[in-house]
Amino acid sequence: MGTRVTVVGEALVDLLWRSGAREAHAVAGGSPANVAVGLRRLERQVTLVTAWGEDPPGALVREHLAETGIDVRRVRADSDRTTVALAYLGEDGAATYDFVAAWDPVELPVPEDTAVLHTGSLAVVIEPGASRVLDLCRAQRRAGRTVAADLNVRPAVQPDRDAYRAVCLRLAGAVDVLKASDEDLGWLWPGRPPEEAARELLAAGPALVVVTLGGDGAFAVTAEGGARVSAPEVEVVDTVGAGDTFQAALLDAVAERGGPPVGREALTEVLARCAVAAAITCTRRGANPPTRADLTLL
Repeated sequence: MGTRVTVVGEALVDLLWRSGAREAHAVAGGSPANVAVGLRRLERQVTLVTAWGEDPPGALVREHLAETGIDVRRVRADSDRTTVALAYLGEDGAATYDFVAAWDPVELPVPEDTAVLHTGSLAVVIEPGASRVLDLCRAQRRAGRTVAADLNVRPAVQPDRDAYRAVCLRLAGAVDVLKASDEDLGWLWPGRPPEEAARELLAAGPALVVVTLGGDGAFAVTAEGGARVSAPEVEVVDTVGAGDTFQAALLDAVAERGGPPVGREALTEVLARCAVAAAITCTRRGANPPTRADLTLL
């Protein structure tokens, strides 16, 4: 087993519609695909296992992924459709989403030298693919690989809060590292502090839960304690892809260390690097993660 990170999940087309604009701009993206791009820019060996259709959005996805240099394993899907996301960008650069979604891969192959398996977002919610991904996480964990996930909650694809919360708790029981944003937790557990919600996720099974707080930084909780860091101050262009960049940096650290960071000092070091990576992405338009060399800029 090497230090490869294998990412399983959707590659899609984002229709970015900025506040006041008269038309949308189509770009290839998707949280798992963005994470894979982020890992590639950090010089980590990465494989993306995904699906797209033989349609115009799929052609854009294919072209985008070919340009990244990522090892892409395109798998057969029942529907042969590409997911399209409509991303509304407010004046503050924050995005809200709606989806025309499909996620129904027939098989999910994982390279033998995989050290870390990552998934999340639509891939763990949309059936029938979500159940197949959950089974994969459990199998990979039994095989001794570190398994990570990013909740990246999208109520547009599952508006039933109770059902979505149940999905997230099942996923938490199948992974070693789980990331969420304070917005994710605020929607899943309305009115509860993010620290309390993070502890509930931790109780479901992972060794580490990380929560991002936007401009306020991030914190992590483990059975032994936790850590918190602030976010660098930057001029925000938009926040598209910032969470995915944070996750890529987190996965890079997990792969480098051979598992989740342990102890306050190690957690603080990893979180600080992830926060810098996300902040750099916020200074750029769209999901444009930094390189390893860029991380020295802030």
